[in-house]
Amino acid sequence: MLNHQGTQTIQTARLTLRRFTMDDVPSMFAHYVNDPKVTRFLSWQPHGDIAVTQALVKDWCRNYEKDDCYHWAIEYENKVIGGISVVRHDDVNENAEIGYCIGSAFWGKGLMTEAARAVLDFLLERVNFHRVVICHAPQNPASGRVAQKCGLTYEGTLREACKTSLGEYLDLCVYSQIREQSPV
Repeated sequence: MLNHQGTQTIQTARLTLRRFTMDDVPSMFAHYVNDPKVTRFLSWQPHGDIAVTQALVKDWCRNYEKDDCYHWAIEYENKVIGGISVVRHDDVNENAEIGYCIGSAFWGKGLMTEAARAVLDFLLERVNFHRVVICHAPQNPASGRVAQKCGLTYEGTLREACKTSLGEYLDLCVYSQIREQSPV
C-alpha cells in the first residue's frame, strides 16, 4: 500500500533535495531552465524570460499541498541547479516515473546520479511504490547512464513515444527498478 507523504527534504553527501520556493527563480533561470542544452530532449523550451520561470514555480508551490506531489529542487553549493520529480504515477499499480534535468555546467560530476538514487530510495522505501521507471531518449545517453548507475534494469525502447518541444518524435529507452530488487 502506498504511503504518500509529498515532497520531503532529502539530504545527500553533496545535495539538498527540497521543495522549490519563489526565491529559487533567479538561480533556476541562471543555471538550467534557460539552457538550450538542457531542454534539447525535453517537452519544454528554454524559458527565455524569467517571468515564465516565476509563473511555473508559483504553480509548483501550489501543488505541494497535495500529498502525492513529488517535485524537488536540486540544490548544490547554495544554488538550485536542476530539478527531479515524479512526472507520472499510477496508484492502482503502484508505479512511478521519474524525470530530471540539471544545468549543463554541472554535467559529468555524478550529481544527477546522486539525486536520482536518493529519490529512488525515497519512492521505493518510504512511499512504497512497487516499480519506479526512468525513461530517456537514445540521443541522450548520459541520462541513460544515470539510470544504469542507479541500478535500474533496461526493459526496452518505445518507438517514437514522446514529442519534444520542437515537434520531433523521439524513441524512449525504459529502465525500471522493482521494490523487492532495491539494493537498499
